[in-house]
Amino acid sequence: MKAHRQIPVRSRIRQQELNPVFHFQDKQEDNQILTRARIKQALKSGVLNLSGKGLATVPEKVWNLSDSDENEKEVRYDLERTNDEESWWNQRSLTSLDLSSNTLTTISENIQNLVDLTVLNLQDNALTSLPAGIGALTKLTKFSVARNKLTELPESFFQLKELKHLNLSHNEFAEMNPNISDLIMLETLDVSFNSINALPGGVGFLVRLQQLTLSNNHLTELPNDIVNLRKLQKLDLAKNDLKKLPPVMGELRRLECFYVQHNDIDELPDFTGCEALKELHISNNYIKTLPGDFCENLPQLKVLDLRDNKIEKLPDEIALLASLTRLDLSNNTISSLPSCLSTLAHLVSLQVEGNPIRSIRRDIIQCGTQRILKTLRERDGTGKPDGGQKGATAAASTAVVKNSLFTESTFPDVYQMRKGRALIVCSKALVDIPEAVFLDALEACVYNVDISKNKLAAVPSGITHLSSLLTELNVSFNLLQTVPAFFSQFDKISYLNLSNNQMTDLPEVVGLLVTLRELNVISNQLKRIPDCVYELRGLEILLASGNQIEEIDATESGLGALKRLATLDLANNNIKHVPPVLGTLKNITTLELIGNSFRQPRHQILEKGTESIMSYLRDRIPQ
Repeated sequence: MKAHRQIPVRSRIRQQELNPVFHFQDKQEDNQILTRARIKQALKSGVLNLSGKGLATVPEKVWNLSDSDENEKEVRYDLERTNDEESWWNQRSLTSLDLSSNTLTTISENIQNLVDLTVLNLQDNALTSLPAGIGALTKLTKFSVARNKLTELPESFFQLKELKHLNLSHNEFAEMNPNISDLIMLETLDVSFNSINALPGGVGFLVRLQQLTLSNNHLTELPNDIVNLRKLQKLDLAKNDLKKLPPVMGELRRLECFYVQHNDIDELPDFTGCEALKELHISNNYIKTLPGDFCENLPQLKVLDLRDNKIEKLPDEIALLASLTRLDLSNNTISSLPSCLSTLAHLVSLQVEGNPIRSIRRDIIQCGTQRILKTLRERDGTGKPDGGQKGATAAASTAVVKNSLFTESTFPDVYQMRKGRALIVCSKALVDIPEAVFLDALEACVYNVDISKNKLAAVPSGITHLSSLLTELNVSFNLLQTVPAFFSQFDKISYLNLSNNQMTDLPEVVGLLVTLRELNVISNQLKRIPDCVYELRGLEILLASGNQIEEIDATESGLGALKRLATLDLANNNIKHVPPVLGTLKNITTLELIGNSFRQPRHQILEKGTESIMSYLRDRIPQ
């Protein structure tokens, strides 16, 4: 076979014709990024995205988009012109600016021109300072300057009173400016990955905070007023130098996730009152004991991470953590496991490696969670995952009776209630609560009552002793069919949870609770939103999913009367029609309608979120 002749390929390319793959852009190249088409789109949408464009400087036109260069000005007097989308009356002010992932080192003072800006993203740059002019952006609600080189913020920054979301992570802050307390609308604050060693005392004034991330700093202690953040749901203090936590963590009643791993903590604080806590991550510390009352006070806890501590023994009260799904005890000094662990019906992950356990063979431990629990059940003699009882609460109660753990009263004493200003008696299978308990609560100046997850067919009348104090009441997961008339005495109540009961309607007395801000009637038997709800003119949150509601009254005498309503949850009902006028209620920022029988709006629109739903509804209003 004749060999093919190889054809030479000419690849001589002049060096000067090659452009380098990576190079720093000059100002002229930066300006060319802001094309006429991009300006046109920004003026139409109010959104300008220049993320990842390799910018070393911000094009000057960004600060005055509506002012075109002389060469670009065109004066048109075409009377036949029908497309007027570029006309000044159709232009929108810039509301969202994204300059992230560039190489910016400075931001011009001209940023103060963007007075309508609500979202500003400067993350992933090389900024060492921010201009004083940023204080003029008084409509700003979301700001990120993460992953820069900032050491401080200008004083004018703290004039941004509407700011709700602030991300200062991955910078070089050594301290937090005390004026951070002026940003009273903040809902999320992230200052992780800095060099902060102390928090200013005023942080407790940020009462709307829901998420606070302080991980990877050098904090040695926390200010006592941090427990004033009553709306906090997530608190991340991981990888600091904390030696202790505030003694009354129970004040954080809405806290759901708490991360404090990799610190120097040697004892757990009092979590009495943290009824909503679902995840506690406290690994890599120096915890020596797990107190019995710690287990009593956290009925909702699902994840407990205690790995790499100094724990020697588990209390039998651990059986009271009835909701626990994951328990990590790895690398402690535990020598035996209590049999009552097997009564935790929801436990799917139990990690005990690295402990000197002698009561269970090593090969059984290596087989994993289910084998360990089976061994504990066999030792206990029940042979059943929940000790022969159904439900995690019954399992915990069985363990309590079997081991004769308690001699104290079912109810907290005055001292316990005074610490958290709360009466919390959950998951006790109670059919009534003695009047004396509420008298003790009155002496302790209790303003928060949680008697959920019992078998109450009526709200105990003794609660009227707290009528002048009560601001929060949780009677969910009971057998209630109505609300008693004495509720009219609760003239300070702001939070009422009636969920998971048997109510078919609400009486007129509920409409007298004029201070109520949040009403939860989830999972009852309501066929409509009760008329009394429309009298609650201060209501901000209405949760009514999982009922049998068939229609929505969005008129001025219905939901339209609730001018402060921001969250409306009507998911999983029997609603057949969504009135378009609902879209005109501009105060609503969170709307849940999924799981109903209506055909419009379609599921695809519902998945896009509240803004899309409301816009769709407004578009269907007849002109």
